[in-house]
Amino acid sequence: MPRPRRTQVSIEDTPWYHCCSRVSRRAMLLGDDKFTGKNYDHRRGWVESLLLKLGGVFAIDIAAYAVMSNHLHLVLSVDIYESNRWTDKEVVEHWHQIFKGTEVTQKFAKGEVIEGFEVNGLKHSIALFRSRLSDISWFMRALNEPIGRMANKEDNCTGRFWEGRFKSQALLDEAAVLACMAYVDLNPIRAKMVDTPEQSDHTSIQLRIKSAIKGEQPCALLPFVGNERQDIPKGLMFSVKDYLQLIDETGRVIRADKRGTISVDAEKVLTRLNISSETWIKLTSEFGQLFHGPVGTLQELTSYSEHLDKRRRHFSQNCQYFQTD
Repeated sequence: MPRPRRTQVSIEDTPWYHCCSRVSRRAMLLGDDKFTGKNYDHRRGWVESLLLKLGGVFAIDIAAYAVMSNHLHLVLSVDIYESNRWTDKEVVEHWHQIFKGTEVTQKFAKGEVIEGFEVNGLKHSIALFRSRLSDISWFMRALNEPIGRMANKEDNCTGRFWEGRFKSQALLDEAAVLACMAYVDLNPIRAKMVDTPEQSDHTSIQLRIKSAIKGEQPCALLPFVGNERQDIPKGLMFSVKDYLQLIDETGRVIRADKRGTISVDAEKVLTRLNISSETWIKLTSEFGQLFHGPVGTLQELTSYSEHLDKRRRHFSQNCQYFQTD
C-alpha cells in the first residue's frame, strides 16, 4: 500500500527529492506511438515549458529533469526559507500565476481595500498559499494536472492521463543528490534515444550544456556554485565544468556500443564523494532499480527514518554504495 506523502518527506533531514510521474494508460508524452502512428514530440515542449515556469513560481528549485516517452524524472530542492522571506503580497502574486486564488486575495493583489471581516480569511489564505508554494505535492499537481487536461483534449478522451500518485524519493546527502542527478540526466542515453548529452532534447543536461557554451548557467535551474562554502551560496557545491565532464564520460561508458573511461579529472568529484568509478557507473546505470526508498548513508538514513517513524532496515540494503569517511 502506498505510504502517505507526509511519511516520505522530512525537510528537517533533506530538502532534496527525486520525483517521477508516469502516464496511466497507453499514452505518450513524446515520440511515435506504434499503435496509432501519431507523433507526440510537441508534448515535450508542454512539459518543459510549464516545469521551468513553476520553478520560478514555487520555492522549489529544479536541479535536473528528463522528459521520457511515458514518464518524467525530476530532482527538486525545497527552499522553505525562500517562501518564508516572501512578503504577503509576493506570496499572493506567486500563487496567482498558477491558481485563481480567492475573491479576497484577488482584491489584495490589486491593492483594493480589504474589509475588516475579510482580514482573517485573507491571512488564512496567505498562510495556506505560503505553505503550498514549498510543497512538492502541490508542485507536481500544478505540473501534472494542466498537462493531463491538454493531453486528454488532444486525445479526445477523459480520465486520468497520469498515474494517481507520483514517486517521491528522499536524497539524504550530496553523493545521493549527484548520483540521482546523473541518473536523470543520462536517461535518454541509457534508453539509447540519443548518443550524447547535448542531443538529449528537453532535458536539464542539454539546457546546461547550451548555457555553458555561452559561459553561463541556465537561470531556470539550480546553479553549480563550486566548492567555495565561505558565504554558503545557494546552489550545488560542485563546478559546472566538472559535472558536465563527468556526465559526458559516464555516458560514454554506459553505452553498450562505446568504450570509455572516467578520467583522472572527472574522478576528482567521485573522490570527494568517496565513490569509486565502478560504483558510480552502477549507480548511474541502475539507480532506479537499486533504490526504492530514501537514498544515502546508513547514518543519514537512520536519522531520516527516526524522524518519520520508519523501519530503517527496510531501505538499508544498498547503503553500502554511500560510505562515510
